[in-house]
Amino acid sequence: MRRAKPIRSALFVPGNREDRMRKAPRFGADALILDLEDAVAAPDKVAARATVRKMVEELGRAGQNIFVRVNDFETGLTWADLDAVVCAELYCVMLPKVTGPEDIKRADTIIEFLERKHGIEPGTVLIDPVLETAQGMRQAYEVAIASPRVTHLGGLTGKDGDIARAIGFQWSPEGLEAFYYISKVLLDARAANIAYPMGGRGWWDIQDLDGLRAEAIRTRQFGYNGMLLIHPSHVAIVNEVFTPTAEQIADWKDLIAAVAKCESEGSSVLIRNGMMIDTAHVKVAQEMLKWAAELGMA
Repeated sequence: MRRAKPIRSALFVPGNREDRMRKAPRFGADALILDLEDAVAAPDKVAARATVRKMVEELGRAGQNIFVRVNDFETGLTWADLDAVVCAELYCVMLPKVTGPEDIKRADTIIEFLERKHGIEPGTVLIDPVLETAQGMRQAYEVAIASPRVTHLGGLTGKDGDIARAIGFQWSPEGLEAFYYISKVLLDARAANIAYPMGGRGWWDIQDLDGLRAEAIRTRQFGYNGMLLIHPSHVAIVNEVFTPTAEQIADWKDLIAAVAKCESEGSSVLIRNGMMIDTAHVKVAQEMLKWAAELGMA
Protein backbone atom coordinates (compact mmCIF):
# COMPACT_ATOMS: atom_id res chain seq x y z
CA MET A 1 0.00 0.00 0.00
CA ARG A 2 1.31 3.43 -0.94
CA ARG A 3 2.34 5.50 2.06
CA ALA A 4 0.47 8.75 2.59
CA LYS A 5 2.43 11.96 2.20
CA PRO A 6 2.10 15.10 4.32
CA ILE A 7 -0.11 17.50 2.37
CA ARG A 8 -0.26 21.05 3.73
CA SER A 9 -2.18 22.51 0.82
CA ALA A 10 -4.34 20.86 -1.83
CA LEU A 11 -5.55 23.20 -4.57
CA PHE A 12 -8.71 22.53 -6.59
CA VAL A 13 -8.38 22.97 -10.36
CA PRO A 14 -11.27 22.59 -12.86
CA GLY A 15 -10.94 19.32 -14.73
CA ASN A 16 -12.11 20.80 -18.02
CA ARG A 17 -9.48 23.55 -18.07
CA GLU A 18 -6.21 22.14 -19.38
CA ASP A 19 -4.62 25.58 -19.30
CA ARG A 20 -5.30 26.00 -15.59
CA MET A 21 -4.16 22.48 -14.76
CA ARG A 22 -0.90 23.05 -16.59
CA LYS A 23 -0.31 26.37 -14.79
CA ALA A 24 -1.33 25.14 -11.34
CA PRO A 25 2.04 23.69 -10.18
CA ARG A 26 3.64 27.13 -10.24
CA PHE A 27 1.62 28.18 -7.18
CA GLY A 28 3.42 25.73 -4.90
CA ALA A 29 0.60 23.62 -3.48
CA ASP A 30 1.67 20.26 -2.11
CA ALA A 31 -1.10 18.62 -4.14
CA LEU A 32 -3.50 19.47 -6.94
CA ILE A 33 -7.10 18.26 -7.00
CA LEU A 34 -8.23 17.92 -10.61
CA ASP A 35 -11.98 18.25 -10.29
CA LEU A 36 -14.49 16.26 -12.32
CA GLU A 37 -17.35 17.04 -9.93
CA ASP A 38 -18.58 20.52 -9.00
CA ALA A 39 -16.16 22.45 -11.24
CA VAL A 40 -17.36 20.75 -14.43
CA ALA A 41 -20.86 21.27 -15.86
CA ALA A 42 -22.86 18.12 -16.62
CA PRO A 43 -22.57 18.40 -20.44
CA ASP A 44 -18.77 18.63 -20.17
CA LYS A 45 -18.07 15.80 -17.73
CA VAL A 46 -17.48 13.02 -20.24
CA ALA A 47 -15.08 15.08 -22.35
CA ALA A 48 -13.25 16.28 -19.24
CA ARG A 49 -12.20 12.73 -18.33
CA ALA A 50 -9.69 12.48 -21.16
CA THR A 51 -8.28 15.90 -20.33
CA VAL A 52 -7.87 14.99 -16.68
CA ARG A 53 -6.23 11.66 -17.52
CA LYS A 54 -3.75 13.43 -19.77
CA MET A 55 -2.87 15.94 -17.05
CA VAL A 56 -2.66 13.30 -14.29
CA GLU A 57 0.02 11.53 -16.30
CA GLU A 58 1.84 14.72 -17.28
CA LEU A 59 1.83 16.37 -13.86
CA GLY A 60 2.37 13.14 -11.97
CA ARG A 61 5.47 12.32 -14.00
CA ALA A 62 6.77 15.79 -13.15
CA GLY A 63 6.57 14.92 -9.44
CA GLN A 64 3.28 16.61 -8.53
CA ASN A 65 0.95 14.90 -6.06
CA ILE A 66 -2.32 14.53 -7.94
CA PHE A 67 -5.80 13.93 -6.57
CA VAL A 68 -8.84 13.57 -8.81
CA ARG A 69 -12.26 14.36 -7.39
CA VAL A 70 -14.66 12.05 -9.18
CA ASN A 71 -18.45 12.25 -9.20
CA ASP A 72 -20.32 10.50 -6.40
CA PHE A 73 -21.94 7.09 -6.79
CA GLU A 74 -25.48 8.44 -6.98
CA THR A 75 -24.67 10.19 -10.27
CA GLY A 76 -23.87 6.93 -12.02
CA LEU A 77 -20.62 8.49 -13.29
CA THR A 78 -18.15 7.16 -10.75
CA TRP A 79 -17.11 3.93 -12.48
CA ALA A 80 -16.38 5.67 -15.79
CA ASP A 81 -14.58 8.50 -13.98
CA LEU A 82 -12.33 6.00 -12.21
CA ASP A 83 -11.75 3.98 -15.36
CA ALA A 84 -10.57 7.15 -17.07
CA VAL A 85 -8.18 8.42 -14.40
CA VAL A 86 -6.72 5.47 -12.49
CA CYS A 87 -3.06 5.20 -13.52
CA ALA A 88 0.33 4.85 -11.90
CA GLU A 89 0.75 8.65 -11.69
CA LEU A 90 -2.47 9.18 -9.70
CA TYR A 91 -1.81 9.69 -5.99
CA CYS A 92 -5.35 9.73 -4.61
CA VAL A 93 -9.03 9.60 -5.57
CA MET A 94 -11.22 12.11 -3.76
CA LEU A 95 -14.61 10.45 -3.32
CA PRO A 96 -17.41 12.96 -2.60
CA LYS A 97 -20.66 12.59 -0.67
CA VAL A 98 -19.64 9.41 1.10
CA THR A 99 -22.57 8.00 3.07
CA GLY A 100 -20.79 5.16 4.85
CA PRO A 101 -18.14 2.44 4.67
CA GLU A 102 -19.97 0.66 1.84
CA ASP A 103 -19.03 3.50 -0.52
CA ILE A 104 -15.37 3.08 0.38
CA LYS A 105 -15.44 -0.69 -0.08
CA ARG A 106 -17.11 -0.25 -3.44
CA ALA A 107 -14.53 2.30 -4.57
CA ASP A 108 -11.71 0.12 -3.26
CA THR A 109 -12.96 -2.84 -5.30
CA ILE A 110 -13.23 -0.78 -8.48
CA ILE A 111 -9.81 0.82 -8.04
CA GLU A 112 -8.10 -2.52 -7.39
CA PHE A 113 -9.76 -3.99 -10.49
CA LEU A 114 -8.51 -1.05 -12.55
CA GLU A 115 -5.01 -1.22 -11.07
CA ARG A 116 -4.75 -4.88 -12.04
CA LYS A 117 -6.29 -4.18 -15.45
CA HIS A 118 -3.61 -1.59 -16.19
CA GLY A 119 -0.71 -3.52 -14.65
CA ILE A 120 -0.39 -1.18 -11.67
CA GLU A 121 0.73 -2.41 -8.26
CA PRO A 122 -2.44 -2.87 -6.15
CA GLY A 123 -2.61 -0.20 -3.46
CA THR A 124 -0.96 2.50 -5.58
CA VAL A 125 -4.02 4.77 -5.62
CA LEU A 126 -5.30 6.06 -2.28
CA ILE A 127 -8.82 7.25 -1.33
CA ASP A 128 -9.71 10.52 0.39
CA PRO A 129 -13.39 10.34 1.43
CA VAL A 130 -15.33 13.59 1.57
CA LEU A 131 -17.99 13.46 4.26
CA GLU A 132 -20.79 15.69 2.97
CA THR A 133 -23.76 13.74 4.31
CA ALA A 134 -24.99 13.37 7.87
CA GLN A 135 -24.73 9.58 7.51
CA GLY A 136 -21.12 9.81 6.42
CA MET A 137 -20.19 12.18 9.23
CA ARG A 138 -21.85 9.94 11.79
CA GLN A 139 -19.82 6.96 10.54
CA ALA A 140 -16.49 8.71 10.04
CA TYR A 141 -14.54 6.07 11.96
CA GLU A 142 -16.16 3.21 10.04
CA VAL A 143 -15.39 5.05 6.80
CA ALA A 144 -11.78 5.52 7.86
CA ILE A 145 -11.19 1.81 8.54
CA ALA A 146 -13.15 0.52 5.54
CA SER A 147 -10.01 0.26 3.40
CA PRO A 148 -6.26 0.66 3.93
CA ARG A 149 -6.38 3.07 0.98
CA VAL A 150 -8.19 5.70 3.07
CA THR A 151 -6.01 8.66 3.94
CA HIS A 152 -6.17 12.41 4.64
CA LEU A 153 -9.75 12.05 5.95
CA GLY A 154 -10.91 15.13 7.82
CA GLY A 155 -13.87 17.28 8.71
CA LEU A 156 -14.49 19.82 5.97
CA THR A 157 -17.08 22.52 5.63
CA GLY A 158 -17.75 25.71 3.73
CA LYS A 159 -20.21 28.54 3.62
CA ASP A 160 -23.63 27.34 2.37
CA GLY A 161 -22.16 24.10 1.01
CA ASP A 162 -23.26 20.47 1.07
CA ILE A 163 -22.20 19.95 4.67
CA ALA A 164 -24.01 23.03 5.94
CA ARG A 165 -27.13 21.80 4.19
CA ALA A 166 -26.76 18.27 5.54
CA ILE A 167 -26.41 19.42 9.14
CA GLY A 168 -28.56 22.53 8.93
CA PHE A 169 -26.14 24.97 10.51
CA GLN A 170 -25.73 28.61 9.58
CA TRP A 171 -22.23 29.72 8.70
CA SER A 172 -20.61 32.35 10.93
CA PRO A 173 -17.23 34.10 10.80
CA GLU A 174 -16.39 32.65 14.22
CA GLY A 175 -17.06 29.09 13.09
CA LEU A 176 -18.58 27.85 16.34
CA GLU A 177 -21.26 25.94 14.44
CA ALA A 178 -18.62 23.67 12.87
CA PHE A 179 -16.32 23.07 15.86
CA TYR A 180 -17.94 19.81 16.97
CA TYR A 181 -18.08 18.31 13.50
CA ILE A 182 -14.52 19.27 12.60
CA SER A 183 -13.22 17.89 15.91
CA LYS A 184 -15.35 14.74 15.83
CA VAL A 185 -14.16 13.68 12.39
CA LEU A 186 -10.55 14.43 13.33
CA LEU A 187 -10.85 12.25 16.43
CA ASP A 188 -12.30 9.42 14.34
CA ALA A 189 -9.50 9.82 11.80
CA ARG A 190 -6.80 9.74 14.47
CA ALA A 191 -8.40 6.70 16.10
CA ALA A 192 -8.20 4.97 12.71
CA ASN A 193 -4.52 5.95 12.36
CA ILE A 194 -5.17 8.19 9.38
CA ALA A 195 -1.95 9.95 8.45
CA TYR A 196 -1.99 13.67 7.75
CA PRO A 197 -5.70 14.55 7.87
CA MET A 198 -6.76 17.64 5.98
CA GLY A 199 -9.78 19.60 7.14
CA GLY A 200 -11.24 22.76 8.55
CA ARG A 201 -13.62 25.28 7.10
CA GLY A 202 -13.05 25.99 3.43
CA TRP A 203 -12.12 29.64 2.89
CA TRP A 204 -14.25 31.15 0.15
CA ASP A 205 -13.45 34.85 0.56
CA ILE A 206 -10.66 35.08 -1.97
CA GLN A 207 -9.51 38.57 -0.98
CA ASP A 208 -9.64 38.18 2.81
CA LEU A 209 -6.14 36.85 3.35
CA ASP A 210 -6.08 37.84 7.03
CA GLY A 211 -9.21 35.79 7.58
CA LEU A 212 -7.64 32.90 5.71
CA ARG A 213 -4.55 33.02 7.91
CA ALA A 214 -6.67 33.03 11.07
CA GLU A 215 -8.69 30.08 9.77
CA ALA A 216 -5.53 28.16 8.86
CA ILE A 217 -4.04 28.77 12.30
CA ARG A 218 -7.24 27.56 13.95
CA THR A 219 -7.32 24.46 11.73
CA ARG A 220 -3.72 23.67 12.67
CA GLN A 221 -4.57 24.18 16.34
CA PHE A 222 -7.39 21.66 16.01
CA GLY A 223 -4.78 19.10 14.96
CA TYR A 224 -5.03 19.00 11.18
CA ASN A 225 -1.99 18.84 8.91
CA GLY A 226 -3.40 20.68 5.91
CA MET A 227 -6.31 22.38 4.15
CA LEU A 228 -8.15 22.24 0.85
CA LEU A 229 -7.96 25.48 -1.15
CA ILE A 230 -9.96 27.01 -3.96
CA HIS A 231 -7.66 29.87 -5.01
CA PRO A 232 -3.94 30.02 -5.85
CA SER A 233 -3.41 33.14 -3.74
CA HIS A 234 -4.15 31.10 -0.62
CA VAL A 235 -1.40 28.53 -1.09
CA ALA A 236 1.60 30.42 0.30
CA ILE A 237 -0.21 31.46 3.48
CA VAL A 238 -1.50 27.97 4.23
CA ASN A 239 1.88 26.38 3.51
CA GLU A 240 3.48 28.81 5.95
CA VAL A 241 0.97 28.07 8.72
CA PHE A 242 1.32 24.30 8.31
CA THR A 243 5.13 24.32 8.16
CA PRO A 244 7.06 24.06 11.44
CA THR A 245 9.47 26.93 11.97
CA ALA A 246 13.21 26.55 12.43
CA GLU A 247 12.76 27.68 16.03
CA GLN A 248 10.18 24.96 16.69
CA ILE A 249 12.39 22.29 15.16
CA ALA A 250 15.37 23.41 17.23
CA ASP A 251 13.23 23.42 20.37
CA TRP A 252 11.94 19.88 19.75
CA LYS A 253 15.49 18.62 19.22
CA ASP A 254 16.71 20.43 22.32
CA LEU A 255 13.89 18.96 24.42
CA ILE A 256 14.71 15.41 23.31
CA ALA A 257 18.42 15.94 24.01
CA ALA A 258 17.71 17.46 27.42
CA VAL A 259 15.56 14.51 28.47
CA ALA A 260 18.18 12.03 27.25
CA LYS A 261 20.86 13.85 29.25
CA CYS A 262 18.64 13.90 32.32
CA GLU A 263 17.99 10.16 32.05
CA SER A 264 21.69 9.41 31.56
CA GLU A 265 22.34 11.17 34.85
CA GLY A 266 19.83 8.95 36.61
CA SER A 267 17.04 11.49 36.95
CA SER A 268 13.48 11.06 35.70
CA VAL A 269 12.39 14.64 36.32
CA LEU A 270 13.27 17.55 34.06
CA ILE A 271 12.20 21.15 34.58
CA ARG A 272 12.64 23.08 31.35
CA ASN A 273 11.69 26.71 30.94
CA GLY A 274 9.65 26.41 34.13
CA MET A 275 7.69 23.41 32.87
CA MET A 276 7.90 19.81 34.02
CA ILE A 277 8.80 17.53 31.09
CA ASP A 278 7.99 13.83 30.87
CA THR A 279 7.94 11.08 28.24
CA ALA A 280 4.70 12.36 26.71
CA HIS A 281 6.44 15.60 25.74
CA VAL A 282 9.29 13.62 24.19
CA LYS A 283 6.86 11.56 22.10
CA VAL A 284 5.15 14.72 20.86
CA ALA A 285 8.51 16.25 19.94
CA GLN A 286 9.52 13.08 18.11
CA GLU A 287 6.27 13.02 16.14
CA MET A 288 6.66 16.68 15.23
CA LEU A 289 10.21 16.08 14.04
CA LYS A 290 9.04 13.15 11.95
CA TRP A 291 6.43 15.41 10.33
CA ALA A 292 9.06 18.12 9.75
CA ALA A 293 11.44 15.59 8.22
CA GLU A 294 8.79 14.37 5.78
CA LEU A 295 8.26 17.98 4.76
CA GLY A 296 12.01 18.22 4.17
CA MET A 297 12.52 20.59 7.09
CA ALA A 298 14.55 18.47 9.55
